[in-house]
Amino acid sequence: MKKLLLVAVLFAALVIGAGVVGAQGSVTYNSGFQVQNLGTGTANISIVYYNQDGTVATTVNDTIAVSSSKTYFPIAPAAPFNGSVVISSDQPVVAISNLLGDSPQYGASTNSFSAGATDVSLPLVMRGNSGFDTWFNVQNAGSADASCNVNYVPGSDGTAAVEAKTIKPGAAQTFDQATNTALGTKFVGSAKISCDQPVVASLMQINTSTFKVLMGYNGFTGGSTTVNLPLVMANNSGYYTGIQIQNVGTATTNVTVNYSANTAGAFTPSADACNSLAAGASCTLIQLGGQWTGQYVGSATVTNSASQPLVAIVNQVCPGGLPACSSAVGTASEGFDPSTATNNVSAPLVMANNSGYYTGIQVQNVGGSAVDVTITYGPNSAGAFSPAVDTKTSLGAGESWTVIQTGGAWTGNTYVGSAQITATGPIVALVNEINPSAAGDQFFTYNGFNY
Repeated sequence: MKKLLLVAVLFAALVIGAGVVGAQGSVTYNSGFQVQNLGTGTANISIVYYNQDGTVATTVNDTIAVSSSKTYFPIAPAAPFNGSVVISSDQPVVAISNLLGDSPQYGASTNSFSAGATDVSLPLVMRGNSGFDTWFNVQNAGSADASCNVNYVPGSDGTAAVEAKTIKPGAAQTFDQATNTALGTKFVGSAKISCDQPVVASLMQINTSTFKVLMGYNGFTGGSTTVNLPLVMANNSGYYTGIQIQNVGTATTNVTVNYSANTAGAFTPSADACNSLAAGASCTLIQLGGQWTGQYVGSATVTNSASQPLVAIVNQVCPGGLPACSSAVGTASEGFDPSTATNNVSAPLVMANNSGYYTGIQVQNVGGSAVDVTITYGPNSAGAFSPAVDTKTSLGAGESWTVIQTGGAWTGNTYVGSAQITATGPIVALVNEINPSAAGDQFFTYNGFNY
């Protein structure tokens, strides 16, 4: 049986270079995507590209070897293309999509979806927020036309508003907050997408003024009473994070964020809180200023008093002008529902010395007791170097472990491939991709796939 994989391509979508696929506002985007075979045999895949009007732009058939991944860049449709992708396969596959804007100024990454839902939550939506605007694509994962309403919920600023569109099966439509004057001059809040067909969504946060960054995250098709965040930082060579939490339940609740042991020093942060968070509303916690006087690298666990479903994202940023980031860089990732965690996580794209790009893998133990973790790297598509297995014993409950694909045995060796992360208990993981010496925002993050 064919397995369907949805990629809300945001003007198609993975980070590798040229081929214009579309424009949004003043920015022109290029994209590609990486597909990984998680099955036991060769994957026979079909990639269907949809225009926004629901017509098929082109179809590509291909194969991917066992435990391997393949990059699709440039994408198949002729430029300019603004659309979506549906991938079907006779083996289980996953994909990530990397997006470049005004190459090489902006970069962001998002994950594929295996299914949609009639309600999708977006915890952070902005218009005119100190240079930040957002836009998102909603893709119809159903079999009939989808009638969709987007309800915008203001947080610290803005006006409540509703936006409606009809989306053809397989296709995607763009919702651009920069041009949505109904939100007010400045809007900072959240949104809920409600449709009569299952849909998926991916959102981009972009700043085109002095802090030029692009940060992408996927909309949430559900929530959980506990949310795990594998990577949180403060004063980490200029890098820090911001957490955005949305209450997607029906009742007001008090939210608590507990931070794990610090892997970078002695500083111990106190728990943070968002009290009286109303249904549909969101709150922001930034790991900069206030109590964040020391260096911190760790993870966080989000809980709440009224057992309401929550969703959360984490933005990682560095302001630029520093040895660790000569240009301003930023990236985003989604928090994890621990009930979906497994002992196995797939990472479709891992790199070392790849024209300046390398990756870092952050693994969090979301179980109640210590676990042992192993990272095994797949075939190298860029050379003969074969990375050794990485291991971590006794990773504590709620704690995280970082493995960076630079320095040590990686020195001087080029690697482009994938990774399989296994543990003796439930884990989640994210992967950062970065080129610290490149001009612009060459910083990308995607969530590992539990299977």
